[in-house]
Amino acid sequence: MNVNQKIALVTGASSGLGAAFADALVAKGVIVYGLARNMEKLQAIRQALGNTFIPIGIDLTDQKSINQWVNKTFSDSYVPNILINNAGTGYLKRIDELSLEHWHEMINTNLSGIFYLTSSVVPIMKRNWNAYHLINIGSILGKTTRADSAAYSATKYGLQGFSEALFKELRSFNIKVTCVNPGSIDTHFFEDSGIQSHSAMLQPKDIAELVVHILETPDNLLVDEITLRPLHPNPTKGNSR
Repeated sequence: MNVNQKIALVTGASSGLGAAFADALVAKGVIVYGLARNMEKLQAIRQALGNTFIPIGIDLTDQKSINQWVNKTFSDSYVPNILINNAGTGYLKRIDELSLEHWHEMINTNLSGIFYLTSSVVPIMKRNWNAYHLINIGSILGKTTRADSAAYSATKYGLQGFSEALFKELRSFNIKVTCVNPGSIDTHFFEDSGIQSHSAMLQPKDIAELVVHILETPDNLLVDEITLRPLHPNPTKGNSR
């Protein structure tokens, strides 16, 4: 896909990997709708990236709000070409220490929120034959596991299955689906679980550049799944997976 002047939706765009996706896509001439709950952070990104980054303050777990926004914003004459389902939440806790609140937060964000947005956008794509690409950001913990990850891994294994089935369902409509499974990323994502980020982890900018490369592959070529790991674990700060 030639991404220049294409329209992209990026969830979790207010920080970390989502902000890196927005930066990389805007640099390629993409119009980016950045979705997140923190409007203040989104506005700061708009100040940095310019008017082709459009901040959208919205709760992805609110199905009615998501559906209404998609139907109000897009139409058969204005169709998003790219959807990056990046927003997620994660708590690495023992099963008998994980609160119900954190369990439901992970299920609602990592699975339900992705379903709400994807199921709202796909019908518009299917009606309009063009090049489209859905990118789902999974995790290495959707391919393997570690202690204290049962709940989080359940959501990421679920996303893996969702992505594979969706690829088979949508390929005949010219809609690509790719599941990207990164290992440890140098962000604040798992700090609530006592895991501190460090420079040996994957860098958000590098992942964003790789995803842009995947988006720019020829229309007849699909990367349906890719797994990324840090090359060098840092034993002094906890192994990077």
